Amino acid sequence: MSLKGFHILFISLSILLSFGFGVWLLSMAAGSLLMVLAAVFSFCVAGGLFLYARKFLAKFKHISSM
Repeated sequence: MSLKGFHILFISLSILLSFGFGVWLLSMAAGSLLMVLAAVFSFCVAGGLFLYARKFLAKFKHISSM
């Protein structure tokens, strides 16, 4: 696997982990403001990683991933 392929895989897994953690935090919140804020932060991180992935793919589209 190339460095570009590994980077795409790692960022994709990071997005899924961050989003899943936010969903888990919301399911466990039970009225806790701190957990809701942590969930919102986790969703923001997932969104930022998604934007980073799009920018990365656009910048390195000319490099073969395999």
